[in-house]
Amino acid sequence: MTLQSREIINRTILDALAEVGVAVLNEPSASAHPRRYLIVRDDLHSSVWVYCWMLTHGGRPSLPNEYRIQMTSVASPLSINPNGYTVLLGYDRDRRVFAGYDLTRHTTFTSGSPSVQVQLNTLNLALQNGMAFETKSNNEIVIGVRSDLLFFYCLNAIELHLLGEDATAIEAATRASALQSIELEDFTNLPERRRTVIQETTRWSRSASFRRQVLSAYDNRCAVTRRQLRLVEAAHIMPVAAGARSIDDVRNGIALAPTYHRAFDAGLIYLDEGMKMRLNPPLVDALRGMDLSGGIDEFESSLGLVHLPANPVQRPDPYFIRIANEYRGIQ
Repeated sequence: MTLQSREIINRTILDALAEVGVAVLNEPSASAHPRRYLIVRDDLHSSVWVYCWMLTHGGRPSLPNEYRIQMTSVASPLSINPNGYTVLLGYDRDRRVFAGYDLTRHTTFTSGSPSVQVQLNTLNLALQNGMAFETKSNNEIVIGVRSDLLFFYCLNAIELHLLGEDATAIEAATRASALQSIELEDFTNLPERRRTVIQETTRWSRSASFRRQVLSAYDNRCAVTRRQLRLVEAAHIMPVAAGARSIDDVRNGIALAPTYHRAFDAGLIYLDEGMKMRLNPPLVDALRGMDLSGGIDEFESSLGLVHLPANPVQRPDPYFIRIANEYRGIQ
């Protein structure tokens, strides 16, 4: 694998982590195997070790849809992170999709250039649904993973691959990643740890779908500043903390740069039904009382009418704006 390919993989992993709010405290060498990422997200402080090679065509004319990684430049057995997560991946640059392999089956291998396969259909389904599950002839589960769900995969790889022990669990996980309904009887009959990972698959898949819809609607631009710079997040207008009253729908979303997103979630700024972003006076007064209002005038100067999606059906719904302001106590 060329140095350029290694750098592409490293940059893609960093971007995939940043996409879901993961801070990486270091940047490993592109040629390192495994790449060791020190990560922080919310209350999680850990590390992820990543073995990853470019996916290439398998080269067998009889299997035109077979892709593979070749595990070069590493020795058997693979080193495993004792205090965090370890994953074994292939990367499809054309689709920006990963193939996740069951590390327990490939920690040890014969010398040479061992290869591990994945079917093209699995990568295409992952691009569409976020994740896709492939059962190989030896019952190994290979998982296609879109970049915005890479972090979820890293956290849950062991349990996700163990789903292969149960055809019902694989079917439920497949439906969960595609945001389809799951038969209650099948779901409740699963062991608790499998129910949990399937529930998390649904939650992360919904979040990823919401994020993609909102950022696409706003052309990956902050609704306040119109800047892109790959520093834009999908914010819920009616916050997730409100429970069932909040939904993952583009009409309940707005694209904001991180600072504005935090200010919006904290109630320092709010959206009115005239589609203007405004300061919340009581919180501004509270900041002034604590002598923490430095820069507030400059911050306010960027507020006003927000930039809306070109498609009217993707614009914020006044209903969500109204109930969100009531929920936050904004008059």
